[in-house]
Amino acid sequence: MGSPQRRRLGRQAEAEVGDRTMTDFSASHGKAEILLTVNGEPKQIRAYPMERLLDVLRLECGLTGAKEGCGEGECGSCSVLMDGVLVNSCLVPVLQAVGASIVTVEGLAVGDALHVMQEAFLECGGAQCGICTPGMILAAVHLLNGKPEPSMDEIREGLSGNLCRCTGYSQILEAVAEAARRGSSLSRSSIQRTGSMRTTV
Repeated sequence: MGSPQRRRLGRQAEAEVGDRTMTDFSASHGKAEILLTVNGEPKQIRAYPMERLLDVLRLECGLTGAKEGCGEGECGSCSVLMDGVLVNSCLVPVLQAVGASIVTVEGLAVGDALHVMQEAFLECGGAQCGICTPGMILAAVHLLNGKPEPSMDEIREGLSGNLCRCTGYSQILEAVAEAARRGSSLSRSSIQRTGSMRTTV
C-alpha cells in the first residue's frame, strides 16, 4: 500500500481547494490561468483548477517522468516534490500547486550530469522497466534530505509508499544506500535548480 501520509496530503489538498476554486475562479467549470514553478522555471498554463497535477505536468508541461500507475495514491509512481514534501501528484489538484515549487525527476540532473541518486540506480540495477523509477528516486532524495545517513530499515520505511514489481527491491535499497555513502543529500536551494529533461533515470 502507498504511504498513508502522502494519501492524506493529496486528499487534504482536494478538500482545501474546494472553496478556493469557487471564489478565485468565477467559471468553476472552465479552464483558468495557472502559474506554477516547476524545476525552478515559471510555467503559465491553462488548466481546469481541479485537474490532477500529474496530468498537467505530463500533458501541459511535457514532463513525462511522473508516471500514471494506480491513479489512487497507492503506488508512488507519480511522486513529485512540492515545496520539499513528497506527494502523489495523482491526488493533488493543480490549483493546490499554485505558488508552490514543484520538483520532478527531470529537475534533478544538472545539464548532462546525472544526480548521484540517478547514477546509483543505474549502477546498482535499481532501474528496470522504468515505471516506478522516477518516483523511487524522488522518494529516496526526499529521504536523504532529512536523513543523510539512513539505516537500511529507514530506507525501507522511506520507500514504503513506492511499489516496484520488477527488482524485488534489493537493488533499489542497495542504490539508495550507495547514494547515501556518496553524500546524496540535497540542500533546499539545490533542488530548485532546473535540470535536463530525463524521464526515467
